[in-house]
Amino acid sequence: MKFDMSAAWNEAVRLLAANRDVLLIVAGVFFFLPYVGFMLMFTNEMAALEAAQGADPDPEAMGQAMLGFYGSIWWMILLMAIVQGIGMLGLLALLSDRSRPTVGEALKIGLKMLLPYLGAQILVSVLYGLLLLVPIAVGAGTSVATGVLVGIVAFVLLVYLFTKFLLVTPVIAIERVGNPLAALGRSWRLTKGNSLRLFFFILLLLVALVVVGGVISMILGLILALAGEEVARIGNAIVSGLVNGVFYVIFLAVLAAIHRQLTGGSPEAVSETFS
Repeated sequence: MKFDMSAAWNEAVRLLAANRDVLLIVAGVFFFLPYVGFMLMFTNEMAALEAAQGADPDPEAMGQAMLGFYGSIWWMILLMAIVQGIGMLGLLALLSDRSRPTVGEALKIGLKMLLPYLGAQILVSVLYGLLLLVPIAVGAGTSVATGVLVGIVAFVLLVYLFTKFLLVTPVIAIERVGNPLAALGRSWRLTKGNSLRLFFFILLLLVALVVVGGVISMILGLILALAGEEVARIGNAIVSGLVNGVFYVIFLAVLAAIHRQLTGGSPEAVSETFS
């Protein structure tokens, strides 16, 4: 089956429109509020890092500072990953499950499939990490030019793997595949013959979301800056949370639409997730 970009986008828009009330609830609880809390807790630390980078633009020193900062809040990053993982799995179940689960049932599905999801993410992250380490190792043992060439090849492979594993989360949430390796294999097979189309579709989507989100954040940030430092801090956290929530909802709706198309599901079967 050849992937149809227009059909996938239209299906995603239809899913968003048909389930907007429920999506607002799930997005608010799992994507908006956690991100706002994170921003409010660590805004000062992140601002200090940016100021330090401006004062001393040494990449190595900045890298060490960032590693130290994120290393000190690993527990918060892990908690965010767990909360948002449950939200992602639950939202995909809400959008695509033919049994029409309630919000509570969908979130139970998200909780149940959380460990397979985390396992799959860890496996993919290890693969990505190995790909990134290869050019560094080669460059250290040979010439810089060889390292750069290997780095380009590694980047292309990384993009290819990202596309091939794009549907791992929908496979786990919608098909209830509890084995991380099986989920990776299922995603690989579903994307066969459509990798290039999927890559450009997702690339266009991400660019559009990042540009629109960045422009909105910048404009609102300038307006909030006029209201004082504390108001700007809280306001920017809320704006960042909104952008984060909208990003996840749109991206997951697109993933649900892609999964439905490549598995041969009919749009009518999910015309309304909730009556």
